[in-house]
Amino acid sequence: MTDTTARLSRSTQILGFLLKYRSARIFSGLDVDASELVPEEVDTEGKPEQFVADLEALGPTFIKIGQSLSTRPDMVPPEYIAALERIQDDVAPLPADEIRAVIEDELGVKPSTVFAEFDDEPLGGASLAQVHRASLRDGRQVAVKVQRPGITEGIRTDLDILTSLAERMDRWTDMGRRLHFAGWVHEFRRTLLAELDYRLEAENLERFASHFAGYPELFVPQPVWDLTRSRVLTMELVEGVKATEIGGVRRTEEDLGALAAALTRAYLDQAFVHGEIHADPHPGNLLVTDDGRVGMLDLGMVAHIPPRRREQLLKLLFAAVDGRGEDVAHLAIAMGTRLEDFDQDRYVREVGQMVTRYAARQGEHAPSEGRLVLDITVLGATCGLRTPPELSLLGKTLLNLEAVSKTLDPKLDVKDVVEDHLERVMRQRLKKAFSPAALASDAMELQSLVREAPRKVAGILGLLADNRMQVKLTGLEESHLIENLQKIANRISTGIITAALIMASAMLMRVDGGPRLLGYPALALVLFLVAALLGLGIVINSLRHDRRPRPDETPGSD
Repeated sequence: MTDTTARLSRSTQILGFLLKYRSARIFSGLDVDASELVPEEVDTEGKPEQFVADLEALGPTFIKIGQSLSTRPDMVPPEYIAALERIQDDVAPLPADEIRAVIEDELGVKPSTVFAEFDDEPLGGASLAQVHRASLRDGRQVAVKVQRPGITEGIRTDLDILTSLAERMDRWTDMGRRLHFAGWVHEFRRTLLAELDYRLEAENLERFASHFAGYPELFVPQPVWDLTRSRVLTMELVEGVKATEIGGVRRTEEDLGALAAALTRAYLDQAFVHGEIHADPHPGNLLVTDDGRVGMLDLGMVAHIPPRRREQLLKLLFAAVDGRGEDVAHLAIAMGTRLEDFDQDRYVREVGQMVTRYAARQGEHAPSEGRLVLDITVLGATCGLRTPPELSLLGKTLLNLEAVSKTLDPKLDVKDVVEDHLERVMRQRLKKAFSPAALASDAMELQSLVREAPRKVAGILGLLADNRMQVKLTGLEESHLIENLQKIANRISTGIITAALIMASAMLMRVDGGPRLLGYPALALVLFLVAALLGLGIVINSLRHDRRPRPDETPGSD
């Protein structure tokens, strides 16, 4: 099978999957009342579970898509979110010979040369890689993560197909214009391709360990750089048990609540101080070690948040825990993109009510910050506000952290931990803003402004006095406005020519004599047919190429 044939076959398979669920409320069904935005048990039998099974059958790219969609309640209905959260990313293990071949190809030597022992039985496996236990020549126990051979090419093909489909959906469908699929696919592509390079994951391990240095309760395994390549990652072995598998005796003997609180504080620091979010902190990626620490695994998917967005998210979450609903709504609007049908009054009113209910409930029955953030995101999609992906990712991360914390210590008040630590982060930011270095930088900028202002003002006044002030607009000749005006002019000209031909043919019909065709004057009939073809061409062109303009989208003010 040629590459073109294989790509066409894969495109047909993907398109068939999308058409199968076109009426299943995927990426739609978000017009719900805000009062219904509460966590509840849903029946996931039938279509949601079948949807997940079909995703798994399409391979690694779509398994990762399912995991990513589980963080987007603004795009996917709740019952599908619940099913996607249980998506299985484990597949049958590869034969040991194939794994050893990848290691030899990447490291340039046989595994037996660099490892004193290498266990052919994998510790775990997923759609992208599987992990094996090994020991180095110096006796250190390590975990070797090996990428499955041949998956990169298939993933790139899938991503190319999805990019093309997303661009068409954005151009031709109301749903695409509203949700902007191309942007989501572009971000997903960047994240997934980064996850396929294990050297980046090794850097994440080192960076997270540095950031968590102040939290002795946490353990991040460090990479062995000499034995790490793009498809092979060798790192310290983390031995422990999942939080969901901890026995009752150990819960009574150890202070697991301190571990849960430290984990929550560390992740808040990671997001709001260091600007990074581990996209998948679920119990399977967090192990309680034998020495009473929380070990972290699988740091391949890390989202980076720029400083300005980080500050906006911190203000929003701080306003939420403080019960200031209108401030939360306005901050979300400032971060998002207002679509043409955005109902700002409704959004501000219902976010305010939602935050008030959240702030009023305390103790064991208090709703989580993660659920609140996700509900704000869903409400935005309902009211015509496209919120940034960082907001839903933050909400999903907080929700996962709460689940892990409650598993470790069901009595822990996660809301209280979050509130206290956010106050600490805010104090640190204010202290940093008034540090000598920050004040010196501000003073230098002020000095530059004062020094340059008189000269610039004098220049502007001089131009005005000499009547030489000009305003120049660039890029207009390349704008959509000029393009559309040209199309209109071309159609008007064609229409005038068509009308003239019809009038000429009508006048020639009255002329006697000359050649005739089908009983009519030949020239008149030819002119009429030419006019008919031109008119038909205008109609077909309008039907094929005219489309509704993209809705007015107003980015929030930063």
